[in-house]
Amino acid sequence: MNYHFITIEGNIGAGKTTLSHLLAKKYNARLILEAFADNPFLSKFYENPKQYAFPLELFFMAERYKQLKELIHTKDLFQSVTVTDYLFTKCLLFAKVNLPEEEFRLYQKLFEIIHQQIPQPEILIYLHVPVNKLQSNIRKRNRPYEQSIPDEYLFKIQETYTNYIKQHNLKTLFVDASNADFLGNEKHLQVITDALEKDHDYGQRYLTLP
Repeated sequence: MNYHFITIEGNIGAGKTTLSHLLAKKYNARLILEAFADNPFLSKFYENPKQYAFPLELFFMAERYKQLKELIHTKDLFQSVTVTDYLFTKCLLFAKVNLPEEEFRLYQKLFEIIHQQIPQPEILIYLHVPVNKLQSNIRKRNRPYEQSIPDEYLFKIQETYTNYIKQHNLKTLFVDASNADFLGNEKHLQVITDALEKDHDYGQRYLTLP
């Protein structure tokens, strides 16, 4: 396995954290998970998006920056692989959906200053899950503030991610995760690990699960 920095991305409820845990265990990797629960504006945002979107996104960007910046300064002799369950560019993608134009332009300026200091993953695994399955996953994990997320919001996030991936020349494993069960079906995880053990060109490679 030639990749030392792997990032898993996807919509809300796509299964990013589950797959991150499994890959970290498989490759004895350092695991960096988004500390979303520490954001004091998250539940307030779902109740009143217009009022709390800007502080929500600023807090997320600051926390993600702090986590990923430490990658540069801390090397682990026993763990040569790092797995994260978010892409730093996620800041900009969610801000584009959540912020009005003037606030987004300001946020974008801050993002561009910070983004240059952050290491980029060698390969991105994007989990593409239909909105009805996302909603089912969200209900199952039962975080109270997520239970009223509208389908329209999830569609917007999905579209923003897929447009970004198409427009940027990242090494991306684009996984149809409609029926994904990485915990219960070893063959599903095997598809991902088999793909990670190959060298890929820049651009998207599409994977389906058995």
